[in-house]
Amino acid sequence: MHFYDLPQRTVGQVLAHKAATVGDRPFLLFGDRRFTYADVDALTNSYAEGFRRAGVGRGDHVALMLDNRPELLWAIWGLGKLGAVAVPLNTAARGDLLVYLLAQSDSVLLCAEPSAAERVDAAVAQVPAVREVLGPDRLAAFADLPADEPPEAREVAWSDPHLIMYTSGTTGPSKGVVCPHAQGHAVGLAMARRSGYRPDDVLYTCLPVFHANALWFTIYAALWADACVALSPGFSARRFWDEIRDSGATVFNALGAMANIIWQQPRSDRDRDHRVRIAMCVPSSRELAEGFAERYGIRMTSVFAMTENTAVTVLGPDDPVAKAGSAGRLRDDVDVQIVDDTHVPVPAGTVGEICVRPGRGAFMLGYHAMPEETVEVTRDLWFHTGDRGHLDADDYLFFADRKKEAIRRRGENISAYEVETVLCRHPAVHEAAAVPVPSELGEDDVMAWVVAAHGSEIDFAELTAFAVEHMAYYMVPRYLAVRAELPKTPSEKVEKYKLAVEARDRLGELWDREAAGSGVRVGRP
Repeated sequence: MHFYDLPQRTVGQVLAHKAATVGDRPFLLFGDRRFTYADVDALTNSYAEGFRRAGVGRGDHVALMLDNRPELLWAIWGLGKLGAVAVPLNTAARGDLLVYLLAQSDSVLLCAEPSAAERVDAAVAQVPAVREVLGPDRLAAFADLPADEPPEAREVAWSDPHLIMYTSGTTGPSKGVVCPHAQGHAVGLAMARRSGYRPDDVLYTCLPVFHANALWFTIYAALWADACVALSPGFSARRFWDEIRDSGATVFNALGAMANIIWQQPRSDRDRDHRVRIAMCVPSSRELAEGFAERYGIRMTSVFAMTENTAVTVLGPDDPVAKAGSAGRLRDDVDVQIVDDTHVPVPAGTVGEICVRPGRGAFMLGYHAMPEETVEVTRDLWFHTGDRGHLDADDYLFFADRKKEAIRRRGENISAYEVETVLCRHPAVHEAAAVPVPSELGEDDVMAWVVAAHGSEIDFAELTAFAVEHMAYYMVPRYLAVRAELPKTPSEKVEKYKLAVEARDRLGELWDREAAGSGVRVGRP
């Protein structure tokens, strides 16, 4: 059996194979810490043993609310070797959202940062199934345990659940995407091959590992290229190029807002003082791609993908410059069709909903404990992405817009439903509708229309302070406006598209918390 064959694509088998074949090669750089492929295999065996001693067994779900650090990766892969399921959570989660994520995921254990203790303790008190909370120090102690491969590692199948990764809800709560072992490896293999990653590459990421971008499109891609990962605690425009130079990075990934922020930095005579040859940016544009090539000497690549599937299309470094701004060309092992609102395929060049049918092992197992939602999104045996775009005559995919009500702000997918739910808990708010508006940094900013409760007046600064207290910092609306009522269809559904258009048209008139200087701090906790 060739190692690339599907049955081999489990955490245990891949890491053991890498340790045996390229064990002395560096795999992870984190500050002054260095780990080889052999170190990774041994450490994840030790973590598997640590979780076993903590009472975790095959099929158990363990939530991980940790910053970018090696221990997060060892925990994800150590749990995978046990046949347990890792549930990476956004470290900004708090309040009702955190309670929901812990309960909905059926987690029995939570690993969390000490800085989150107050909100974690409050949430865990409402989720009896979570029997213990472990901090990074406890996890780090796992490294001293025996490093023999756990027997479960050879029993795990490629189709067994490995991760539950939460993607934002659109008309309902966030959904937990159940990812099999093979899915991340499908992404990593596709990215390594189509992007031309090499064993001497260093793939840098400052994006959060609890998201698929950093985990699959950097870490798994490096794994399948026999390359190295340079992991940063987080994005800082001031530190970015210093970290790139210090790590010797040759590849980095950037979400739309991040690429724009990098581009907006003052020009410097050190703009080409680096080893980077490829930057994967999502979304990309031809203008930005040409600018990066001219200024930094970097070739920009891109991709169309979702947590539910794989790298559906990849724009590689060898694709024509004229295709820059696309999400890349269709892959041979992934079927894509563009359909109209009646689910009928449309001709090339026509915008419609992007529907996907990935190959075996490259697709989710479903949404955790949400069978109806799983059936709905996979109706007619195609995965309906809710995104719209078109294919050109050469089978390159161009993204147009989102049918769904998700808002994407600085790399975070935000559920309009969850923003609205929190705002409506304020006693002065009767109804709320959150919509995306353009951001000067690219992607979206959050705008919320609110209807006052009877006899109440809404103070925007006070409502913003309430939002800061009860939702993740990146979800807090930047713009607010009051309406007497929300436009609705005959079936009482809010007509969001009307509100989004009005918000864009009136953007300069809306209350803007950044311009207002309300004194409310909105940022990472």
